[in-house]
Amino acid sequence: MREIATGLRNFWRDPSGRVVLALAGTVVGTGTVFYRFVEDLRWLDSLYFCVITLTTVGFGDISPTTTAGKVFTMIYAVVGMGVFVALASTVAHHLIAAKAPAPSQNSSPARD
Repeated sequence: MREIATGLRNFWRDPSGRVVLALAGTVVGTGTVFYRFVEDLRWLDSLYFCVITLTTVGFGDISPTTTAGKVFTMIYAVVGMGVFVALASTVAHHLIAAKAPAPSQNSSPARD
């Protein structure tokens, strides 16, 4: 459990981690606003549709009805999944690094 907390703390301290997290938030926020006004969905339904789309669950209970909504969704899904893969990869990197054993202080590299 301590390794998870350390990994998440290191992720938050890493400037690139915060950038990817902010980018993911921007993607979800942009999609939510778009679907609210273009597809005339309620705020919660807009957010729900963004999350369902980006996680590739796609229940099919909500779908875009306008041409603009359909085009946006195609681009949004490709870009958004890329952003969330980058986010997951960055978090995983920090979690794995936190779990890895610390390098030994006494070992020296082998010499020829």
